[in-house]
Amino acid sequence: MRDPSIHIYFSDFFNVSPEVLKNYGAFNISLINDMPLFIDPFLLFGSEKQEYQNLHKEIIKYLRFLRDFSKRNPILDKGTQKELFQFPEISQNWLGLCLKGNSGSGLGAKFGNALFANLGKIFTDFGHEKITQSSHLEKLCIIAPGVGRDNISDFTTNLILGYLLDYTQTFAKENIEPELLKEFNVSHVFFNYELGRWLPKSFLLPAFKDNYVILTPRDILTRDDTWINQSDMLKDIECIAESLPDGQLRADLNRYLSEVMQSDIPQQEQHKRVLSFYQHYPELVDYFIRNKEDRKDEATLRSSELVCATEEVLNTNVIELISQLAETDFYKSECNSIEATKARIIFLREVIENKDGYRIFYQNGVPLKREKDLQIMFRLTWFGTRFDINREVNNGRGPVDFKISNGSADTNLVEMKLASNSKLKQNLQNQVEIYQKANNSCHSFKVIICFSESEILKANRILRELGLSEETGVYVIDASPNKISASNVK
Repeated sequence: MRDPSIHIYFSDFFNVSPEVLKNYGAFNISLINDMPLFIDPFLLFGSEKQEYQNLHKEIIKYLRFLRDFSKRNPILDKGTQKELFQFPEISQNWLGLCLKGNSGSGLGAKFGNALFANLGKIFTDFGHEKITQSSHLEKLCIIAPGVGRDNISDFTTNLILGYLLDYTQTFAKENIEPELLKEFNVSHVFFNYELGRWLPKSFLLPAFKDNYVILTPRDILTRDDTWINQSDMLKDIECIAESLPDGQLRADLNRYLSEVMQSDIPQQEQHKRVLSFYQHYPELVDYFIRNKEDRKDEATLRSSELVCATEEVLNTNVIELISQLAETDFYKSECNSIEATKARIIFLREVIENKDGYRIFYQNGVPLKREKDLQIMFRLTWFGTRFDINREVNNGRGPVDFKISNGSADTNLVEMKLASNSKLKQNLQNQVEIYQKANNSCHSFKVIICFSESEILKANRILRELGLSEETGVYVIDASPNKISASNVK
């Protein structure tokens, strides 16, 4: 039975059954670390729910306003750009790929510049497309380098913030004790087109650490990427070429592709050139999007499966892991950061190898081989600790998985790697030592997760070659169904 003192998820902190949340349609977020999920605006467009379709129309309405504004103002001052084209990340929904806690970087100047340029120069017909069934926010982002799913999700979240706050407030009033709620005046909730300004509004919301929490409907969330995305657009370029009704454009594109898609040209350069072609012929983007629109049922199904898989791995499996750890001394004693980290790694290995904890790393019998998921699971086991646990800290030499500290004099680093990682040896040899110097840390740990006997043998062979062992802070964990005692294999 799960210890009721363990508080990780929204349901824990606000005394709500996870089933009640799920029946309401909301995802049970963690209030320890962001969940790797994103709002996909296409799911609003493709939904059968009228309220979602209306939200999508409101997004397009605002983008049309920005389009007209861009045409009237070819030069944009920083203040106006920040007000209309840039937004802060809505960290209160605890979604995304945050590097620390749940506070991300938001929509900065790079995103604002791309939006302004694409509306004013490339997609001047935005809102009046003839090929697609509707306009789409993603169209303005997929030809800009470095503008990805998190940017699209953040922008969408800002534009539907009023709906999300109402959604959360309705649930809170019906299901959460009044003493756990607080009135918040939230800025940038709705846009006044007459004034050309974003205005605030007050809501009664769940209160957590002097801030509010936002719930998000499961059926507008996805993982990995939005349905309309740059990767698919680049990958599908040849199929798009074959379907073009314009014979001259089809011939030009095929000729261009025959020059670009040569084996001696690196793939990254190929993608760069294809992206350039899209920028010169923006109507191609509409053909790509129309194909996505025609498969909207597939988008809904895929996103539902991804959300359910995320829930199984990062909610259900983590609860099972922590329940098993709670039966040991895992949470009872914490000395300095090094001893606390070492104890967690050893106990984690014990549960995984000898108490069937390995099952948390499997979904439908298939091993989970995503380092990000493993890192999030490890972070969630540090709930309620007095230590500061920062993910992907970057102090000048690149990001390290975890920096665990209790003041500057008590600090250590942790790197978690899959044994299947092709650069495992290189990472073990150089990575953490470099990070250690950059972070002024006194110790580092490396944890290697294995899912098969061959991976265990590979990991231990590399350790022998590098002269590494548990004494030097390297731990091998056997997460395979058929154990051969990873820590003892020579």
